[in-house]
Amino acid sequence: MEQTKGNAAHDITAQLSDTLLNDNLSVADIKDMFQNLHQKALSLGLTQQQICNLNYVTESTPHNWSCSWKLIFRLFSVLSLAVLVSSIVWALDWPISRTTVAMAVWRFRGFKAEEVQSESCLLPLSQSLQPLLRPPIDCEFCMDVNSIKKVTNISSIEFSEKYAHTGRPVVVKDAARNWSATQVFSFEFFKGLYGPFSPFRGSNCQFFPYKTEFKNLSHVFTMDEDRVRQKQGTKPWYIGWSNCDSSAANILRHHYERPYFLPPDSESSNTDWIFMGSPGYGAHMHIDDVNYPSWQAQITGHKLWTLQPPSECFFSCPTEMVVTVHPGEIIVLDTNRWYHSTLILGADISITIGSEYD
Repeated sequence: MEQTKGNAAHDITAQLSDTLLNDNLSVADIKDMFQNLHQKALSLGLTQQQICNLNYVTESTPHNWSCSWKLIFRLFSVLSLAVLVSSIVWALDWPISRTTVAMAVWRFRGFKAEEVQSESCLLPLSQSLQPLLRPPIDCEFCMDVNSIKKVTNISSIEFSEKYAHTGRPVVVKDAARNWSATQVFSFEFFKGLYGPFSPFRGSNCQFFPYKTEFKNLSHVFTMDEDRVRQKQGTKPWYIGWSNCDSSAANILRHHYERPYFLPPDSESSNTDWIFMGSPGYGAHMHIDDVNYPSWQAQITGHKLWTLQPPSECFFSCPTEMVVTVHPGEIIVLDTNRWYHSTLILGADISITIGSEYD
């Protein structure tokens, strides 16, 4: 009987050998043949243990992965430890300073030290992540603010005492008095200034497309006239840009001037911002990362502003305030502290221009 089993095992081993050496068989064919051989072996009286001990069976079984998993676990542990140590070093700034580590990384990536120091941000941070990484704000600035006041003929002294750097938002109704911008600025005006045949392309200036498909100012001013006027069935649009081109800035500043209520010792930024868009659109709720408080003058159209305090101030400050800014009015706001969104109202294109002040 044992000899019969031995012969059966030999025959099955030979058939397994022939099966594995046959290049013309598909995977499905091989599986079927293995199943048939397995049943034949059992019918001849071979036990499952004897089948498992066949050379070709043991050689074709999967490898023992215990060693591989141990290796993977060790590698994961080493990497985790490296990340933990790096985080501790970065957080404590010891024994190697963060500056030294950062400079080493940038040198490894091919940047020179002077190139790194001259750039404000070599790795731009997503706008959605910026609010999460900012330091907490002292909520005292908004505790007793319940509404956005509108004032007229305010002196620079009163503005300094109540609004300039207190974080209190305010709208100055007569702020753009004597400005020709309210009569001159229009989509056609800016198209002539920044259009395809203009020397002022704004290519080096910061550009905000918001949720539009526009890539730059030249792209904006190729827009179809129906969309410009927001004809029925066309998509709304809203964009912003900085007038960092000094020649273009000089042309624009012929039509507006420094707001009269700013204190004499207050300096405005050399870079102004222009925002323009169609009714029904505006900027999403966000917080800025700029150096100083801002003023923004409504040149044409009407814009609804919605303000919210930062999350750490939700229980000590009003949850939301709204105000509509009309042509000729200026809203003064610390956009570093207040979350804000805008919505263009009415039927006219909204054009605003603004700047920071110290």
